Amino acid sequence: MSSSRPLRLSVLDQSPIRKGGTPADAVRETLELAQLCDRLGYERYWLAEHHSSEALAGSTPEVLIARVAGLTERIRVGSGGVMLPHYSAYKVAENFRMLETLFPGRIDLGIGRAPGSDQRTMRILADGKPNWSNADKYPYQVRDLVAWLHDALPDDHEGRGVTAQPVGPSAPDVWLLGSSDDSAALAAHFGLPFCFAHFINPDGGDGVTRAYRAHFKPSSLHPEPMPMMAISVLCAETDEEADLLSRSREVWAMRLRTLGNPGPVPSTEEALEAAKQPGAERWLPALRRRSVVGSPKTVRAGLERHATNYEVDEIMAVTICFDFAARKRSYELLAEEFALG
Repeated sequence: MSSSRPLRLSVLDQSPIRKGGTPADAVRETLELAQLCDRLGYERYWLAEHHSSEALAGSTPEVLIARVAGLTERIRVGSGGVMLPHYSAYKVAENFRMLETLFPGRIDLGIGRAPGSDQRTMRILADGKPNWSNADKYPYQVRDLVAWLHDALPDDHEGRGVTAQPVGPSAPDVWLLGSSDDSAALAAHFGLPFCFAHFINPDGGDGVTRAYRAHFKPSSLHPEPMPMMAISVLCAETDEEADLLSRSREVWAMRLRTLGNPGPVPSTEEALEAAKQPGAERWLPALRRRSVVGSPKTVRAGLERHATNYEVDEIMAVTICFDFAARKRSYELLAEEFALG
């Protein structure tokens, strides 16, 4: 973390579905939470893409971005992220140029290469045209997406002369997202911002972001590297309360790793019972490494430590728990501790 800049905080919202709730409830909670985080002073609010999930309702970030941006005033709104191999780079450029036209200077386009689904759903999304079968295609998709957003296709490109409308004076910021060194290397090559998903992979991210900085090629859009990291966060009045509330997410994540589709986020009571089951003692401590959990001072210390290790000035917080009021309170306490407003 740079000593000259305060740590900025942002939000990644996966629109979690709570047990007993509905996907529509999860979307409504996303809209409410986005407005709260806008008032609290968070830097950006990103929306995730998952398909055919019983746990996460956010399937179309580009649609939800429009609604969130319309309900908020100053916070940047973006995708975390669009899973680009599912789609035409040209169509994604059109979608996000439209968003940038509607909300100029406030739109981020985070892109990733993970399926965001199981294999069967992935095949259905591909509709017989699976980009996933050719891993070498993704870098060219990234190249073309950036070029279409800035009307910079090379003369020999087959799409030369095809315009992504609406053309405007500004373009969304493109971020590459990932949990390994592949996307970081690609971001460095193209001179793009990069966000490491510590909440998915807690191992080696600091080395990945350092390598990103070291190999970054300055571009006309970004003369300097822009790294960020995303981590699970749960903040409560006390360490004990935060630890209790975090059990829902940890058991949900354990089920994701062991069952594939974990179902809705369990209640705290259900999670406490599940944590007693054989094998849980092996999973839960490992999953805790993906997060910072505790009182405001505990969480601040943890986030500042990660910021130093990752050499970043901005951290994106992913907060999932069963109690929506506690989820909102976590972001409130975090904003108060860092004096975001």
